[in-house]
Amino acid sequence: MPVVAGADGPPTRRQLTAEIGVMLGMSFAASALYAIIRYVGVLTRPGPVRSQVAQLNGSAAPGRPWLDLALQLADVLTGVMPVLLALYLLSRHGGGRRAIGLDGRRPGSDVAWGALIAAGVGGVGLGFYLLAWHSGANLTVAPSGLPDVWWRIPVLALSAWQNGLAEEVVVTGYLLVRLRELEVAPRGALMASAVLRGSYHLYQGLGGFFGNLAMGLLFGRLFQRRGRVLPLVVAHSLIDTVAFVGYVLLVGKVSWIPVPR
Repeated sequence: MPVVAGADGPPTRRQLTAEIGVMLGMSFAASALYAIIRYVGVLTRPGPVRSQVAQLNGSAAPGRPWLDLALQLADVLTGVMPVLLALYLLSRHGGGRRAIGLDGRRPGSDVAWGALIAAGVGGVGLGFYLLAWHSGANLTVAPSGLPDVWWRIPVLALSAWQNGLAEEVVVTGYLLVRLRELEVAPRGALMASAVLRGSYHLYQGLGGFFGNLAMGLLFGRLFQRRGRVLPLVVAHSLIDTVAFVGYVLLVGKVSWIPVPR
């Protein structure tokens, strides 16, 4: 039986590179490709960019709330699959959950750090979005298009936590660990992670790209320094929860929130 390089030991560089390509190709690199195509569509459509709408959580079955709920939950469930795959791959080589700090060793510290990061980044992010929207560089972002039913808020919260878990585990933790194993320079790895994060938000416009690029640089640097992704999951999830639920509670009631027309 022929011996495959890396089969009984650490994976080769070629195997690691292929693993990263497949992992991202099934998750956020694919999302980036769709986002780029959608942005080209935005630019080639008549009218100003900010007159167009980027809806984040839309109804999957309008007028059929129970079917809609089932589809929303299925979407959340399938959105967690890349996280499980990343953790599985890290468990085969790379140290598993502990390698990215997704464990329960420091629950109090992780939650406190996450809340602190969310408080700072969330406010700055909202200000950046409003600035980008008023400048005409961003679409009108509608965090929720779900019907006014009993499960709307819980589903928005689940969606927020699925986003935070998937993005931080895959794009921050997994990717930066693998690039470090490939001996990519820390700054280059950080930029690659941040550019990927910005790219799959490009469907929101240039504001979405650059705002998430900046967030990726910050979160990636924090991970490189502290080696823990859990505070970043908490921070990202809290930011999205406040954005999604806050939009539902405040849209049409405060004048400074852009409303789809």
